[in-house]
Amino acid sequence: MSSGNASRRNDRLLVSILSGTSDANIRFAELRRLMSRLGFVESVRGSHHIYRRSGVDERIDLQPLRDGLAKKYQVRQLRAIFLRHGVWDWLT
Repeated sequence: MSSGNASRRNDRLLVSILSGTSDANIRFAELRRLMSRLGFVESVRGSHHIYRRSGVDERIDLQPLRDGLAKKYQVRQLRAIFLRHGVWDWLT
């Protein structure tokens, strides 16, 4: 897979998260890749994937569902954080 394809997939995922049209259909593995691309540092404690980023005061705690999807309410919380902190500025 080329980095261009991965970048486009991350961009589509970000647009999907920000639009709120498919909160229940976000694959957890793809969300993890997006968080890494956006500069978040991940630590894992059991099923909890905890993300921190310089300039973001909130600690983001994400957990996968058994079917490999992200939890809908956590995607909504993530959208609010992205919008509050101007996620588009992080893509440079």
